[in-house]
Amino acid sequence: METDDIDRVGDNGDVFVHRLKELTDEEKQRLEAQNSRLIPEAKAAKLEKDAKRHWDIFYKRNETKFFKDRHWTTREFQELINFDVDDKITFLELGCGVGNMVFPLVEEGFTNFYFYACDFSPRAVEFVKSNKLYDESKMKAFCADLTSDDLFENIQEESVDIASLIFVLSAIHPDSWGQVAKVAFRALRPGGVLLFRDYGRYDMAQLRFKPGHKIADNFYMRQDGTRSYYFTEEELQKLFSEAGFEILMNTYVQRRTVNFKEGIDVPRIFVQGKYRKPAKG
Repeated sequence: METDDIDRVGDNGDVFVHRLKELTDEEKQRLEAQNSRLIPEAKAAKLEKDAKRHWDIFYKRNETKFFKDRHWTTREFQELINFDVDDKITFLELGCGVGNMVFPLVEEGFTNFYFYACDFSPRAVEFVKSNKLYDESKMKAFCADLTSDDLFENIQEESVDIASLIFVLSAIHPDSWGQVAKVAFRALRPGGVLLFRDYGRYDMAQLRFKPGHKIADNFYMRQDGTRSYYFTEEELQKLFSEAGFEILMNTYVQRRTVNFKEGIDVPRIFVQGKYRKPAKG
């Protein structure tokens, strides 16, 4: 990696770079092997139709134990803390899962925030509501399909100061990304910011897929029927620019997941972005 490619190193070891990972010959062979057996179109269509059911089953099986709480968000997204303490902030977590982002913010004492949290999975929303930190006077959790307009049955358009879309867009069919970006844009006030992180192109998880799991270019089915896409920064810049956002940040994040006890040392690649809705006038 050239030093000029490095934007900065985060407090938690994340390295922010502006160049797509260069594949080794072995990695190229892995990707090529995935093309030897693609998921049939009929099965891919059924995965799309049953997406909500697969995520509900996921949360039934894993409950609140699968994803770690995201205590890193206030380090990486200064927009969460750069405000006057007297300001009233409306925060929307798009694709909240079981609340792995919203509840760490509650624990950190964001008392001037009102939280909206929505998810595709009814079971995930029930886990949010059953959390001991859930307070109906300070937050509202509800089901919403981000590929439709039903979010606005629970919130008003242009009412949100900060929204997040963290490891959510990758689970949605690429044909629907434009609608998701438009929904986020409509929810934000002028000047509001969307915070984003998701899987990056050639992440180790992408390289590990075996033949029979690939749906389309860079789009895969996991064993449990949920799906995952692996993004380039160029794709995301185009997507959110076309939805009307100003691009504040849009870059690859390289990090290592290390567990010395279990002998795990895995390189990961994500894409992180900050996208602002232009202020009126």
